[in-house]
Amino acid sequence: MQSVLDNCQDKMKKCVLSLESEYQNMRTGRANASLFDKIKVDYYGSETPLNQVASISVPEARLVVIQPWDKSVLSAIEKAIQKSELGLNPNNDGKLIRVNFPALTEQRRKELAKSAKATAENARVAIRNVRRDALETLKKMQKASEISEDQQKDGETKIQKMTDNAISDVARVAEAKEKEIMEI
Repeated sequence: MQSVLDNCQDKMKKCVLSLESEYQNMRTGRANASLFDKIKVDYYGSETPLNQVASISVPEARLVVIQPWDKSVLSAIEKAIQKSELGLNPNNDGKLIRVNFPALTEQRRKELAKSAKATAENARVAIRNVRRDALETLKKMQKASEISEDQQKDGETKIQKMTDNAISDVARVAEAKEKEIMEI
């Protein structure tokens, strides 16, 4: 039974970590180097992650500076950023690329907050699915006489407590992200 509880706890933690990861890649009014993690650059004929061909720094709240190690890849980086779904316009000065993050409009902030809420709800659903699977496993174990009915009830109580903790973690993370999005 302990393996079922440990597995359940592990999966719920992964749901929360997945939500945090998705939120890192969500654009807000602030510059964030992790937004560029998914961008791939055509580097000598192969698709290479941007962070493997250049250093990415955030010197100011609304500016990201990308400095490639090989100057010949500047135009490829610029094209990759323009093609991305970030909606950013890079400035190439021949040595490095500056990406300014314009302030978000009120309407865009509301759209992002709505999207953040939907992402949080998806994480809650995933956690509830983990709970359901764990409870079903306990019922099967009890029917197969691997555990007693009291052990099953105890396991259900522990799983519910894990679920409540994970959902409160999701709420905390979502609230922080929404606050960050709505900040001017």
